[in-house]
Amino acid sequence: MVRGCGSVLWRLEARLKGVQFEGHATFWGRPLVSVAPDSSLILGSNVQLASALRANPLGCFQPCVLRTLAPQARLYMGANSGASGAVLCAGLSIEIGEGTLIGSGAMIIDNDFHVLTPDGWRGEVRANARPVKIGREAFIGARAIILKGVTIGDRAVVGAGAVVTRDVPANMVAAGNPATIRGGAAAAAGAGLNLK
Repeated sequence: MVRGCGSVLWRLEARLKGVQFEGHATFWGRPLVSVAPDSSLILGSNVQLASALRANPLGCFQPCVLRTLAPQARLYMGANSGASGAVLCAGLSIEIGEGTLIGSGAMIIDNDFHVLTPDGWRGEVRANARPVKIGREAFIGARAIILKGVTIGDRAVVGAGAVVTRDVPANMVAAGNPATIRGGAAAAAGAGLNLK
């Protein structure tokens, strides 16, 4: 009962901060949400965000962080997608496809957060942002990092701890630092991953 009340309150707080909902969403714990002026953060129907320590067998060592960082930025999580203690920060555009799952502590960012100039660090987020798109029914493993400009295809798997700097085709597996692309379902089965 208390857990359900918390989810309702956190959804209301997110709505008051500017989050748009396409249907019901479930919050297990309180996410950190911020929506920049004139930007959009949209959660599709049946999105689930796990931010509480006990909400994931691996634990959530931080809440989900969902942020748009600049005007016209867009962060979209499709229907039936979910994240556990993950960070999604959009300076331009991050799109998560329907049914995609994002593991504990993963980071998805579309910018460098600052620019190094001869005068020092500057805060111009959009100057170096490039869109990130993750297809339908993909799986992003725990502690993986998806960097700016990356497209991940439908049903692709990103292994735990991978650092992804280039596109991952549909039905393929990316693992390592930097991530390398491996075969599809057979490689995933060999790595002990269940794609069903």
